[in-house]
Amino acid sequence: MTKAAMAGVVLVLMTCASAQSSLKRPKITGIDHVSFYTTDQDKNQKLYVTVLGLQKAASPVEPGQVQRFIIGKQWVGYIPVGDTQSTDRMDHVALTVENCEAMRSYLASKGVAVPTAASSSRYGFKSFEVKDPEGNRIEFVERTSAFERPPVEGAPVSRRMIHAGFIVRDRAAEDHFYKDLLGFRPYWSGGMRPERTDWVAIQVPDGTDWLEYMLNIKSDADQHTKGVMNHISLGVKDMNAAQSELESHGWQASANEHSQIGKDGKLQLNVYDPDQTRIELMEFKPVDKPCCSQFTGPHPSEDQ
Repeated sequence: MTKAAMAGVVLVLMTCASAQSSLKRPKITGIDHVSFYTTDQDKNQKLYVTVLGLQKAASPVEPGQVQRFIIGKQWVGYIPVGDTQSTDRMDHVALTVENCEAMRSYLASKGVAVPTAASSSRYGFKSFEVKDPEGNRIEFVERTSAFERPPVEGAPVSRRMIHAGFIVRDRAAEDHFYKDLLGFRPYWSGGMRPERTDWVAIQVPDGTDWLEYMLNIKSDADQHTKGVMNHISLGVKDMNAAQSELESHGWQASANEHSQIGKDGKLQLNVYDPDQTRIELMEFKPVDKPCCSQFTGPHPSEDQ
């Protein structure tokens, strides 16, 4: 090969490498859905439909098998399993993106292991999955023009999932993935004690939903502890009204299910599914001064 030809090859390779490194990250606008496992579908349905007032939808993946409960434009899913030794009931978290294929190419350019192509569904969405540095399954979902959500019926306690939380052990590695690569931005952080950070909330770059790192959890945590940490949060305008609605549906608070002001200054109320996964009701805005740090991003609302 002549020197001129070799120089041309090098130029082409450099151009390709430059193009790959300069790929723009598509918008990430919110949480699309979160999926868990359940060992008792009947009790689970009673909680979501009877108590929380959410509408159940047939699953587009496994009709009659996977439970899906509509939360406004989002949903929470439950995969039925038998008795299991696993204490982790969270399956995956799905983020809504502007362009699924562009996100796949972008992550590939950053060295993230991705599938060869995004999958398309006849139900009107495209998606693909990756694993974050700690092995959590993260799905990216693009809703196409063919996708239609069923109309919300009845009077659900909430019409908006505002965040999902999961256990994090290596904060620096997770920050590189979510903040450096995906563009998530700080929202709030705090802890049970002033000198320690136990929770870190990071918002999606193009919306107000957030993910919450649950830190300082023992590796041998039991199922209840993991259920508390690996959770979802449903936004409500008025916690007193929400609690009254739950009670009118036959719900009674147990020892660890009561309304309180969290360290972030927001009113919250915890309920639990049959497998001890926490569903946290939370007001959209704080009613008191937060501890530990100030909010650095906009608060969500029901209408977003």
